[in-house]
Amino acid sequence: MTHAAQAKAQYNLNKLHKRLRRGVGQAIADFNMIEEGDKIMVCLSGGKDSYTLLDILLNLQQSAPINFSVVAVNLDQKQPGFPADVLPAYLTGIGVDYKIVTEDTYSIVKDKIPEGKTTCSLCSRLRRGILYRTAKELGATKIALGHHRDDMLETLFLNMFYGGKMKSMPAKLVSDNGEHIVIRPLAYCREKDIEKYSIARQFPIIPCNLCGSQDGLQRQVVKEMLQDWDKRFPGRIETMFQAMQNIVPSHMIDKNLFDFAGLSKDTELQERDTAFDKQSVPAIPVGLINDEYDEQNSDNSVQVIALS
Repeated sequence: MTHAAQAKAQYNLNKLHKRLRRGVGQAIADFNMIEEGDKIMVCLSGGKDSYTLLDILLNLQQSAPINFSVVAVNLDQKQPGFPADVLPAYLTGIGVDYKIVTEDTYSIVKDKIPEGKTTCSLCSRLRRGILYRTAKELGATKIALGHHRDDMLETLFLNMFYGGKMKSMPAKLVSDNGEHIVIRPLAYCREKDIEKYSIARQFPIIPCNLCGSQDGLQRQVVKEMLQDWDKRFPGRIETMFQAMQNIVPSHMIDKNLFDFAGLSKDTELQERDTAFDKQSVPAIPVGLINDEYDEQNSDNSVQVIALS
């Protein structure tokens, strides 16, 4: 690679890093994900998302105005051919505190799930319980997962198409056992940015051969649909994600969220509407406009929005 090519590659990597760091910082600030003295357990699967999450959190930790610690945790589920030496070597190399938990969930899943059936549900339940236990043993105050913006959109559509709910992944939640706070600092980050960053940083990716590579999963179908929309309709994905953050209960039909029965002309509303006119629709998706603005300003110096 020529010097000019190296310089350009480094420039692009810096831009990408700033954009991801800004997104993580904004999510942390918006949802108060990290507080003084927190011990963050980063669940490291060996995939691009969790590598990127750990990398950005460690970078933010260096300049944050508050003190927090990070411990990386990987669950070795004893999948055949799992390269058990990869993560310890990587984590030792970057000098981060870590723990490898070994549990043979693979055998349990293969024993309980008939051949050809989806293993994801049982696998995730077993993994979740083990990680909750590990967080408690380590004294972690927060559990950080590597789900990103696209994961949240996919979950929204999966719940609409198959579950009959307007429900996605929350950026911050209390675990189902009521004992842990779970955070998703990549909530504002795009998968395509994470993928580019992962390639540029040459993270030693470990594929999931138990559940993640199964064909025909409903999530994969939705993912492909959203990827197709992103190519054919620029700005649509960004606009949909903004819509998830701009919900108007009075303009939906969930009577549990809004008191339609008690509605009167004196009711204070977040947004009013005309009854007979068609609602105007912007000619350009608002997400495309904001995305272009983000690209134009990605070279500006970025301060740590989070933790301030």
